Amino acid sequence: MPKGFFITGTDTGVGKTIITAALILAVRRIGFKTGGMKPIETGCLRQGDVLVPSDGMFIKRIAHMEEKIGHITPCCFKSPLAPLPASEIEGIAVDLEKIGKAFADISKKYDVVIVEGIGGLLVPVTKDYSVIDMAKDFHLPLIVVSRPTLGTINHTMLTVNYALKEGLRVAGIIINYNQPPESTLAEATNPEIIKRISPVPVIGIFPYLENLERSAIEKAAEENLTVGIIKKFL
Repeated sequence: MPKGFFITGTDTGVGKTIITAALILAVRRIGFKTGGMKPIETGCLRQGDVLVPSDGMFIKRIAHMEEKIGHITPCCFKSPLAPLPASEIEGIAVDLEKIGKAFADISKKYDVVIVEGIGGLLVPVTKDYSVIDMAKDFHLPLIVVSRPTLGTINHTMLTVNYALKEGLRVAGIIINYNQPPESTLAEATNPEIIKRISPVPVIGIFPYLENLERSAIEKAAEENLTVGIIKKFL
């Protein structure tokens, strides 16, 4: 059984890629050979005849992975949409078999694999297959990335409780400042309310980072993530 975490968000743009990178570095710091993966990326830029997944490339760079990018991100689309409409517009099917093989290959090479999903749990990958189905197929505990701003309590609890209802193991929540803090009342109170009402722990509150170099992410992970909770699932 592979070890690792499947990273999902309460919404798009909550900062899953930064948290994926932070978890790779945090887990590596406690002694595990750790790799990363983003199975599907949309909104990729075209360079010549090739679509380049910027999030996948970021994970590859942070983790110092030697694998080709096609292994880290097997499915790329140009359209900045959910995989289902992107694949329909571009006339390219999402290759679930290719994704599964890439995950199996990476899992054999690394002790732990941190997998970044796309969007939230109910984002459609194909007509009959959503992100939550991929999380189930990978057999990895879930980490939910949420934001601290107004509305996050509802989004976070919906995601966590639905995942639990569907039988997923949920390791916890990471509240991520994907934008500079605005010092609002919601930001000041939401993290504590989520801690009080959530059936799973808050692993950490991750700060907004302007510097996305490896050393800055690693330092923020060391200072703001509870490694003890992470260890329980490895």
